[in-house]
Amino acid sequence: MSPARSSPIATMIKLLAMAMALYHIWLVVPPLPDHGFGVPALARFWNMLFPGPPTEYFFRGTHLAFALVLAFLIFRFRSPNEEDLAAMLPDVRDATIARLKGPSAFDYLLSAAALGAIGYVFFHYDYLINRILYVDDLHPLDMVAGAVLVLLILEATRRLMGLALPITAVIFLAYGLLIARVEPMRLIDQLYMSTEGIFGQPLAVSASYVMIFVVFGAFMERTGTGQLFMDFAMSLTGHTAGGPGKVSVISSSLFGTISGSAVANVMVDGPISIPLMKRTGFKPHFAAAVEAVASTGGQIMPPIMGAAAFVMAEFVGVSYGQVVIWAIIPAILYYVSCFGAVHFEAKRTGLLGVPRSELPVLSTVLAERGHLFIPVLTILAVMYSGYSAPLAALAGTVACFPVAMLRASTRANATWSNVADALVDGAKNTLAVALACACAGIIIGVVTLTGLGITFTQWVVAISQDTLLLALVLTMIAGIVLGMGMPTTPAYIIMTSLLVPAIIKLGVPKPSAHMFAFYFAILSAITPPVALAVYAASGLAKSDLWKTGLAAVKIGAAGFIVPFMFVYEPALLMLDPAAYGKTANLVTANWGSILLAGMTAMIGCILLAAGLHGFLLTACSPVQRILLICSAFFFVSPGVINDTVGIGLAAIVFATQYVASRRPAKPVPPAGLA
Repeated sequence: MSPARSSPIATMIKLLAMAMALYHIWLVVPPLPDHGFGVPALARFWNMLFPGPPTEYFFRGTHLAFALVLAFLIFRFRSPNEEDLAAMLPDVRDATIARLKGPSAFDYLLSAAALGAIGYVFFHYDYLINRILYVDDLHPLDMVAGAVLVLLILEATRRLMGLALPITAVIFLAYGLLIARVEPMRLIDQLYMSTEGIFGQPLAVSASYVMIFVVFGAFMERTGTGQLFMDFAMSLTGHTAGGPGKVSVISSSLFGTISGSAVANVMVDGPISIPLMKRTGFKPHFAAAVEAVASTGGQIMPPIMGAAAFVMAEFVGVSYGQVVIWAIIPAILYYVSCFGAVHFEAKRTGLLGVPRSELPVLSTVLAERGHLFIPVLTILAVMYSGYSAPLAALAGTVACFPVAMLRASTRANATWSNVADALVDGAKNTLAVALACACAGIIIGVVTLTGLGITFTQWVVAISQDTLLLALVLTMIAGIVLGMGMPTTPAYIIMTSLLVPAIIKLGVPKPSAHMFAFYFAILSAITPPVALAVYAASGLAKSDLWKTGLAAVKIGAAGFIVPFMFVYEPALLMLDPAAYGKTANLVTANWGSILLAGMTAMIGCILLAAGLHGFLLTACSPVQRILLICSAFFFVSPGVINDTVGIGLAAIVFATQYVASRRPAKPVPPAGLA
């Protein structure tokens, strides 16, 4: 054991991280009714142990206090580099503390200031809830504490994520103070003394939902589920053309259900899948691009998606289970397209799979590790039994280690040391989301106070001239630009404040509008020039960054058109088409329209992948590639005419390639006679 790991500061950080995870687990346990189980005394005793979440300020404030203190103690003042990013990943969970020096006096000072600024709210809670917002003047100490907390959040976010998000927040603050001419007192009132700013809905989602799901993901990783996903995918597709690439697609989609982070997904799956792809003939930049695209899609893959999905549920005002239902078909389309891209590229370049003798056997994989799927199934069972998403995540978390003990193959992972490490992993992996949500709260506070959201909506509507397609394109561009330098959650939150109202005003149903923004906030992770998932995968593959980024856009191209598909065809989100132009959230009873829309969209995604990679039945000529791409775009806006034209163009290519493939091959002259 390294000295750094056994040092008092390393132990203190580990205990603090464990306390953060245990605190949130404790608050998820629901209290019982007064006569719970028919024994009032038992109910009273239970409720003494598990009182449930405290009031908004205390719950969200404690969550933020943990995040700030841990951020200042773990991450140094300098700008983050690869070591800092690696601190958020399970494979190197302790390496950062071992490599970096202990916190400086300045870091301790910042931690104390964070506790003081948040403790000030706790200590003056009665004054806080009894004053009249925007009417009663603030005390000078209120102003100082509020300003200090804003600065601390900006600095902590910079340490974890770089400058993009803090600079964005500073620009909005400057707009509020210098352009909208908001009084500093009113601005601090909004950001610090209300639940419309720092302690707003994004931080609430991080505290209530994200934390417990991230802890669940950490528990799953520690019990060996990552290896299960990889072996499961290898046994299914490893032997087919381009098998290792398909393994990456399947395993990343599975791991994404418990990760929700594109970069974390790359760093867990990539060290196995990328060398395997390169070994079987994939070019390094293409192998890295496949892993980046597949890992990015994990955030839209039910049943457990990225943090932004929980934020969406709160913003739209529906259950998380409803968001999962909306996401099912778009996620399938995304991964079918990615799978198709790998298949067509492998066929075009003549790549084979891994010999079956080197692959795990599916029956053996399921016999030895299949039981590790039980915690995920537990979450689904609890959630769709009507209980809350956090309680479902808690049930899955509690099940992880007992399930690991069921078989000898995984029993070695079920140790108290692993439980402690999983708690630490869960807390550390939550820091980025918590601070991003707090920083996004600053932005939302300014937008709400200044009315910038309404102004921006008017601008978008005016620029688009009431043309929905143009408004969608503007929203897409804004989402990609916003997400280039920041995580999905704050990018989505900013889009929700500024752009989503505009496309809703143009008649898009609220679920479709929010899913549209959600998708493009995610896809920024594979869009150059700033593409975090591509950076991570390119580093593992030692490939050219730009070639990897362009290949990623090509592989994930369908992801860029799927959002347009479900805006024009609400059935892809399982919405009643009659709800178009309304804000209805109900699942349509017309399953025929859902299946038809899903099948035509899937055909379009496959044709797009075939056209971009130049292979359908055989290698495509330039004209055939153009026809396939045009055919795919006709499926974006559904309708009898568009679908007929799209099918007709695809049929032309299919027929010509089929005829060409039936012709006998020309004899190849012997070597030396050509």
